[in-house]
Amino acid sequence: MKLPYEEFDLSGVKTYPLGSRESKVSLAQFAALYKKGDGIGGWLRSLPRLLAAGDFTAVVNAMLAARQAERAIVWGLGAHVLKTGLSPVLVDLMERGFVSAIATNGAGVIHDFEIALSGATSEDVDATLGPGTFGMADETGTLLNRAINDGVAAGLGLGQSVGRFLADRRPPFGQISVAATAWRLGIPLTVHVAVGTDIIHMHPQASGAAIGEGSLRDFKYFVSSVARLQDGVYLNCGSAVVLPEVFLKAVAIARNDGRPLDGLTTVNLDFLRHYRPLTNVVARPTAGAGRGYSLTGHHEIMIPLLAAALIEGS
Repeated sequence: MKLPYEEFDLSGVKTYPLGSRESKVSLAQFAALYKKGDGIGGWLRSLPRLLAAGDFTAVVNAMLAARQAERAIVWGLGAHVLKTGLSPVLVDLMERGFVSAIATNGAGVIHDFEIALSGATSEDVDATLGPGTFGMADETGTLLNRAINDGVAAGLGLGQSVGRFLADRRPPFGQISVAATAWRLGIPLTVHVAVGTDIIHMHPQASGAAIGEGSLRDFKYFVSSVARLQDGVYLNCGSAVVLPEVFLKAVAIARNDGRPLDGLTTVNLDFLRHYRPLTNVVARPTAGAGRGYSLTGHHEIMIPLLAAALIEGS
Protein backbone atom coordinates (compact mmCIF):
# COMPACT_ATOMS: atom_id res chain seq x y z
CA MET A 1 0.00 0.00 0.00
CA LYS A 2 1.17 3.51 -0.80
CA LEU A 3 1.11 6.13 1.94
CA PRO A 4 0.28 9.76 1.11
CA TYR A 5 2.20 12.89 2.04
CA GLU A 6 -0.06 13.92 4.90
CA GLU A 7 0.85 16.27 7.78
CA PHE A 8 -0.21 14.87 11.13
CA ASP A 9 -2.59 17.10 13.06
CA LEU A 10 -0.86 18.08 16.33
CA SER A 11 -3.71 20.19 17.68
CA GLY A 12 -4.90 17.36 19.91
CA VAL A 13 -1.56 16.69 21.66
CA LYS A 14 -2.08 16.31 25.44
CA THR A 15 0.31 18.20 27.77
CA TYR A 16 0.92 18.54 31.51
CA PRO A 17 2.49 21.24 33.77
CA LEU A 18 6.31 21.18 33.78
CA GLY A 19 6.34 21.45 37.55
CA SER A 20 4.48 18.17 37.91
CA ARG A 21 7.15 16.21 36.03
CA GLU A 22 9.81 14.18 37.83
CA SER A 23 13.11 15.33 36.26
CA LYS A 24 16.48 13.64 36.41
CA VAL A 25 18.42 16.89 36.89
CA SER A 26 17.67 19.66 39.40
CA LEU A 27 19.41 22.76 40.75
CA ALA A 28 20.42 20.86 43.87
CA GLN A 29 22.80 18.87 41.67
CA PHE A 30 24.30 21.81 39.79
CA ALA A 31 27.89 22.96 40.13
CA ALA A 32 28.74 25.66 42.64
CA LEU A 33 31.18 28.43 41.83
CA TYR A 34 34.76 27.89 42.91
CA LYS A 35 36.20 30.84 44.81
CA LYS A 36 39.86 31.71 45.06
CA GLY A 37 41.36 30.18 48.17
CA ASP A 38 38.73 27.44 48.54
CA GLY A 39 41.38 24.77 47.99
CA ILE A 40 40.84 21.20 46.88
CA GLY A 41 37.99 20.76 49.37
CA GLY A 42 36.18 23.71 47.86
CA TRP A 43 36.83 22.38 44.39
CA LEU A 44 35.37 19.01 45.34
CA ARG A 45 32.28 20.64 46.85
CA SER A 46 31.86 22.76 43.71
CA LEU A 47 31.46 19.75 41.42
CA PRO A 48 27.99 18.98 40.09
CA ARG A 49 26.42 15.90 41.62
CA LEU A 50 25.95 14.39 38.19
CA LEU A 51 27.54 11.70 36.03
CA ALA A 52 31.33 11.37 36.40
CA ALA A 53 31.57 14.26 38.88
CA GLY A 54 29.05 12.55 41.12
CA ASP A 55 30.88 9.25 40.73
CA PHE A 56 34.20 10.86 41.68
CA THR A 57 32.67 12.27 44.85
CA ALA A 58 31.08 8.90 45.65
CA VAL A 59 34.44 7.13 45.25
CA VAL A 60 36.15 9.64 47.56
CA ASN A 61 33.42 9.20 50.16
CA ALA A 62 33.60 5.40 49.93
CA MET A 63 37.37 5.45 50.48
CA LEU A 64 37.10 7.86 53.39
CA ALA A 65 34.39 5.72 54.96
CA ALA A 66 36.43 2.54 54.50
CA ARG A 67 39.48 4.10 56.13
CA GLN A 68 37.39 5.48 59.00
CA ALA A 69 35.79 2.07 59.60
CA GLU A 70 39.13 0.27 59.21
CA ARG A 71 37.92 -1.59 56.14
CA ALA A 72 40.22 -2.68 53.34
CA ILE A 73 41.25 -0.46 50.42
CA VAL A 74 43.02 -2.58 47.83
CA TRP A 75 44.74 -1.08 44.79
CA GLY A 76 45.43 -2.80 41.48
CA LEU A 77 48.16 -0.88 39.65
CA GLY A 78 49.05 -1.32 36.00
CA ALA A 79 52.61 -0.46 35.00
CA HIS A 80 51.54 2.77 33.29
CA VAL A 81 50.54 4.22 36.66
CA LEU A 82 54.07 3.82 37.98
CA LYS A 83 55.86 5.12 34.90
CA THR A 84 53.81 8.31 34.81
CA GLY A 85 55.52 9.66 37.91
CA LEU A 86 52.94 8.76 40.53
CA SER A 87 55.17 6.82 42.93
CA PRO A 88 55.45 9.72 45.44
CA VAL A 89 51.65 10.07 45.51
CA LEU A 90 51.12 6.34 46.05
CA VAL A 91 53.79 6.14 48.75
CA ASP A 92 52.16 9.07 50.57
CA LEU A 93 48.76 7.36 50.43
CA MET A 94 50.37 4.21 51.82
CA GLU A 95 51.80 6.23 54.71
CA ARG A 96 48.40 7.84 55.37
CA GLY A 97 46.52 4.56 55.63
CA PHE A 98 44.63 4.67 52.33
CA VAL A 99 46.28 1.49 51.04
CA SER A 100 45.61 -1.92 52.61
CA ALA A 101 47.18 -4.02 49.86
CA ILE A 102 48.54 -3.56 46.33
CA ALA A 103 48.48 -5.84 43.30
CA THR A 104 50.50 -5.13 40.17
CA ASN A 105 51.78 -6.96 37.11
CA GLY A 106 55.33 -7.89 36.14
CA ALA A 107 55.95 -4.64 34.28
CA GLY A 108 54.77 -2.66 37.29
CA VAL A 109 57.38 -4.11 39.60
CA ILE A 110 60.05 -3.63 36.90
CA HIS A 111 59.32 0.09 36.66
CA ASP A 112 59.29 0.40 40.44
CA PHE A 113 62.61 -1.47 40.71
CA GLU A 114 64.30 0.74 38.10
CA ILE A 115 62.99 3.91 39.73
CA ALA A 116 64.39 2.79 43.08
CA LEU A 117 67.81 1.98 41.59
CA SER A 118 68.32 4.84 39.15
CA GLY A 119 65.51 7.36 39.52
CA ALA A 120 64.47 6.66 35.92
CA THR A 121 62.53 4.08 33.92
CA SER A 122 60.68 3.43 30.63
CA GLU A 123 63.08 2.94 27.74
CA ASP A 124 62.45 4.04 24.16
CA VAL A 125 61.29 0.79 22.56
CA ASP A 126 61.32 2.21 19.02
CA ALA A 127 64.97 3.21 19.37
CA THR A 128 66.19 0.02 21.06
CA LEU A 129 64.23 -2.76 19.37
CA GLY A 130 66.04 -2.43 16.03
CA PRO A 131 69.62 -2.71 17.34
CA GLY A 132 68.60 -5.51 19.72
CA THR A 133 69.15 -3.66 23.01
CA PHE A 134 65.52 -3.48 24.13
CA GLY A 135 65.12 -4.83 27.65
CA MET A 136 68.83 -5.53 28.08
CA ALA A 137 69.70 -3.24 31.01
CA ASP A 138 72.02 -5.39 33.10
CA GLU A 139 70.89 -4.35 36.57
CA THR A 140 67.21 -4.85 35.76
CA GLY A 141 67.72 -8.34 34.35
CA THR A 142 70.35 -9.53 36.80
CA LEU A 143 69.34 -7.97 40.10
CA LEU A 144 65.57 -8.25 39.77
CA ASN A 145 65.76 -11.92 38.79
CA ARG A 146 68.15 -12.48 41.69
CA ALA A 147 65.69 -10.82 44.07
CA ILE A 148 62.89 -13.06 42.82
CA ASN A 149 64.93 -16.26 42.81
CA ASP A 150 66.32 -15.73 46.31
CA GLY A 151 63.05 -14.49 47.79
CA VAL A 152 60.90 -17.29 46.41
CA ALA A 153 63.47 -19.87 47.59
CA ALA A 154 63.06 -18.34 51.06
CA GLY A 155 59.28 -18.80 50.91
CA LEU A 156 58.30 -15.29 49.85
CA GLY A 157 56.02 -14.11 47.07
CA LEU A 158 57.29 -11.95 44.22
CA GLY A 159 56.21 -8.69 45.81
CA GLN A 160 57.81 -9.54 49.14
CA SER A 161 60.97 -10.70 47.38
CA VAL A 162 61.45 -7.41 45.57
CA GLY A 163 60.51 -5.33 48.60
CA ARG A 164 62.97 -7.19 50.82
CA PHE A 165 65.76 -6.88 48.25
CA LEU A 166 65.29 -3.12 47.93
CA ALA A 167 65.02 -2.64 51.68
CA ASP A 168 68.28 -4.54 52.21
CA ARG A 169 70.11 -2.80 49.35
CA ARG A 170 68.88 0.73 50.23
CA PRO A 171 69.04 2.11 46.68
CA PRO A 172 69.36 5.88 46.12
CA PHE A 173 65.66 6.38 45.39
CA GLY A 174 64.18 3.67 47.56
CA GLN A 175 62.07 6.19 49.47
CA ILE A 176 59.68 6.49 46.51
CA SER A 177 59.58 2.78 45.72
CA VAL A 178 56.16 1.22 46.19
CA ALA A 179 57.74 -2.20 46.75
CA ALA A 180 60.24 -0.97 49.34
CA THR A 181 57.54 1.04 51.12
CA ALA A 182 55.18 -1.94 51.14
CA TRP A 183 57.92 -4.06 52.75
CA ARG A 184 58.67 -1.36 55.33
CA LEU A 185 55.01 -0.81 56.26
CA GLY A 186 53.99 -4.46 56.09
CA ILE A 187 51.47 -3.81 53.31
CA PRO A 188 50.91 -6.86 51.09
CA LEU A 189 52.28 -6.30 47.58
CA THR A 190 51.46 -9.03 45.09
CA VAL A 191 52.82 -9.39 41.55
CA HIS A 192 50.80 -11.26 38.94
CA VAL A 193 52.95 -12.36 36.01
CA ALA A 194 52.18 -13.60 32.52
CA VAL A 195 55.34 -15.50 31.60
CA GLY A 196 57.11 -14.09 28.56
CA THR A 197 55.59 -10.61 28.78
CA ASP A 198 58.32 -8.91 30.82
CA ILE A 199 61.84 -7.84 29.86
CA ILE A 200 63.44 -9.74 32.75
CA HIS A 201 62.19 -13.00 31.20
CA MET A 202 64.66 -12.43 28.35
CA HIS A 203 67.65 -12.73 30.70
CA PRO A 204 69.44 -16.01 31.50
CA GLN A 205 68.90 -15.50 35.24
CA ALA A 206 65.11 -15.79 34.84
CA SER A 207 63.72 -18.89 36.52
CA GLY A 208 60.34 -20.09 35.33
CA ALA A 209 60.02 -22.17 38.48
CA ALA A 210 60.63 -19.16 40.75
CA ILE A 211 58.43 -16.80 38.72
CA GLY A 212 55.58 -19.30 38.59
CA GLU A 213 55.79 -20.34 42.21
CA GLY A 214 56.13 -16.76 43.44
CA SER A 215 53.28 -15.45 41.30
CA LEU A 216 50.94 -18.27 42.39
CA ARG A 217 51.87 -17.60 46.00
CA ASP A 218 51.05 -13.95 45.42
CA PHE A 219 47.70 -14.91 43.93
CA LYS A 220 46.82 -16.70 47.16
CA TYR A 221 47.93 -13.66 49.17
CA PHE A 222 45.77 -11.48 46.92
CA VAL A 223 42.74 -13.72 47.44
CA SER A 224 43.15 -13.23 51.19
CA SER A 225 43.12 -9.45 50.69
CA VAL A 226 40.06 -9.56 48.41
CA ALA A 227 38.25 -11.82 50.90
CA ARG A 228 38.44 -8.94 53.40
CA LEU A 229 36.76 -6.40 51.11
CA GLN A 230 33.34 -6.39 52.77
CA ASP A 231 32.40 -2.68 52.97
CA GLY A 232 35.79 -1.99 51.41
CA VAL A 233 37.07 -0.56 48.14
CA TYR A 234 38.95 -2.10 45.23
CA LEU A 235 40.54 0.16 42.60
CA ASN A 236 41.80 -1.10 39.25
CA CYS A 237 44.10 1.58 37.85
CA GLY A 238 45.53 1.10 34.39
CA SER A 239 45.29 -2.66 33.89
CA ALA A 240 43.14 -3.75 30.96
CA VAL A 241 43.53 -7.53 31.13
CA VAL A 242 45.72 -9.20 33.78
CA LEU A 243 44.52 -7.60 37.01
CA PRO A 244 40.80 -7.59 36.13
CA GLU A 245 41.06 -11.31 35.39
CA VAL A 246 42.98 -11.99 38.60
CA PHE A 247 40.48 -9.92 40.63
CA LEU A 248 37.49 -11.80 39.25
CA LYS A 249 39.03 -15.15 40.19
CA ALA A 250 39.86 -13.85 43.66
CA VAL A 251 36.24 -12.73 44.12
CA ALA A 252 35.06 -16.18 42.96
CA ILE A 253 37.24 -17.94 45.54
CA ALA A 254 36.22 -15.56 48.33
CA ARG A 255 32.53 -16.19 47.67
CA ASN A 256 33.15 -19.92 47.33
CA ASP A 257 34.49 -19.69 50.88
CA GLY A 258 31.32 -17.97 52.06
CA ARG A 259 32.52 -14.36 51.95
CA PRO A 260 29.64 -12.39 50.37
CA LEU A 261 31.66 -9.14 50.10
CA ASP A 262 28.56 -7.08 50.85
CA GLY A 263 29.05 -3.33 50.60
CA LEU A 264 31.93 -3.70 48.16
CA THR A 265 32.82 -0.62 46.11
CA THR A 266 34.86 -1.17 42.95
CA VAL A 267 36.49 1.48 40.81
CA ASN A 268 38.07 1.30 37.38
CA LEU A 269 40.30 4.27 36.65
CA ASP A 270 41.87 4.49 33.20
CA PHE A 271 42.11 6.83 30.22
CA LEU A 272 40.16 4.33 28.07
CA ARG A 273 37.22 2.09 28.88
CA HIS A 274 38.01 -1.56 28.25
CA TYR A 275 35.73 -4.61 28.33
CA ARG A 276 37.41 -6.62 31.09
CA PRO A 277 37.71 -3.85 33.70
CA LEU A 278 34.11 -2.77 33.11
CA THR A 279 32.88 -6.35 33.31
CA ASN A 280 35.23 -8.03 35.78
CA VAL A 281 35.74 -5.10 38.15
CA VAL A 282 32.83 -2.66 37.87
CA ALA A 283 29.84 -4.88 37.03
CA ARG A 284 30.08 -8.57 37.97
CA PRO A 285 31.67 -8.45 41.47
CA THR A 286 29.25 -5.77 42.73
CA ALA A 287 26.01 -7.19 41.27
CA GLY A 288 23.54 -7.37 44.13
CA ALA A 289 26.27 -6.67 46.69
CA GLY A 290 27.76 -3.22 46.16
CA ARG A 291 28.45 -0.45 43.69
CA GLY A 292 30.90 -0.13 40.82
CA TYR A 293 32.24 3.06 39.26
CA SER A 294 34.22 3.86 36.14
CA LEU A 295 36.32 7.04 36.15
CA THR A 296 37.84 7.91 32.80
CA GLY A 297 40.90 10.15 32.65
CA HIS A 298 44.67 10.30 32.60
CA HIS A 299 46.31 8.65 35.60
CA GLU A 300 48.77 11.50 36.03
CA ILE A 301 45.83 13.86 36.61
CA MET A 302 43.13 11.68 38.15
CA ILE A 303 45.17 9.89 40.83
CA PRO A 304 46.71 13.09 42.27
CA LEU A 305 43.21 14.63 42.28
CA LEU A 306 41.87 11.58 44.09
CA ALA A 307 44.75 11.68 46.57
CA ALA A 308 44.23 15.40 47.25
CA ALA A 309 40.52 14.86 47.85
CA LEU A 310 41.25 12.01 50.27
CA ILE A 311 43.83 14.03 52.19
CA GLU A 312 41.51 17.05 52.37
CA GLY A 313 38.61 14.91 53.57
CA SER A 314 40.49 12.95 56.21
